[in-house]
Amino acid sequence: MGRIRAVFADAGCSGWLHARRCDDSGAEVCVDGRDRVVLASVYKVLLLVAFCRRVEDGTIDPAARLTIDPSECTPGPTGLAALHDPVTLSRRDLATSMMTVSDNAAADVLLGEVGLAAVTELVDELELTETRVLGGTADQHRSLVRDTDTHSTAEAFAALADNDEAWTVAAYDPSYASATTPEEMTRLLRRLWTGEVLSTASVEFVRSVMGRQIWPHRIAAAFPHRGVLVAGKTGTIGVIRNEVAVVEFPDETPVAVAVFTRAARADPTLPVVDAAIGEAARIAVTELRRPH
Repeated sequence: MGRIRAVFADAGCSGWLHARRCDDSGAEVCVDGRDRVVLASVYKVLLLVAFCRRVEDGTIDPAARLTIDPSECTPGPTGLAALHDPVTLSRRDLATSMMTVSDNAAADVLLGEVGLAAVTELVDELELTETRVLGGTADQHRSLVRDTDTHSTAEAFAALADNDEAWTVAAYDPSYASATTPEEMTRLLRRLWTGEVLSTASVEFVRSVMGRQIWPHRIAAAFPHRGVLVAGKTGTIGVIRNEVAVVEFPDETPVAVAVFTRAARADPTLPVVDAAIGEAARIAVTELRRPH
């Protein structure tokens, strides 16, 4: 759609989008939505589903507790890494922190509990042929340090934020990083919301934690209306800014939307790109809205 392409161009970013209703209609909005893109923290949706599968088959007890030392965690601005003292919490609460505040440390601990093989098996079972998860956030950070020839994650991100440098790091390339397509992400979300992938109880858990994501600056910002529910997951690394979500208006069929961007500038904060993600999602969702 020309309007969506114009939104991305005005924001100074490349953009990829796919949206579909969570029903069997087949209706879609697609802007290069079958191209491969970098997942970033959107991979946590797949990890959450794999976790729920392990809970359902009895492999993992969601209430079992783990004690985690923040000093040994993957760095991050939120969640466990922001704490000062060891904390004890359940695996279910690790998953909740991973989704609601994009807790990198919680995600890496949970990935260790679930296993990367379980995520790969899920991707294969759902026939997401363009999707792959190569590892967690700690793996991504090690790659960044190596590619920027720095000594720490903080130094790597500082280097990436320099607009006078044109970095070609693996984390920006879907050929080398964890990757997907917007279409495969909306396909996953539709199947989740219609109960094809998990039990009813697990679906309610997924919807609950995604609905409590604290970040309001991308897709949620485009739907500030009373009664509208936005259940989403952001993903950010350097010039990459993404979000996938399901938008539910009262008495209407939910709409799954996935927006992935790559900015021309490397500033750590780019509100104009965040706003473009929301506006692109608004245009796509509006096109697809239908009553039940």
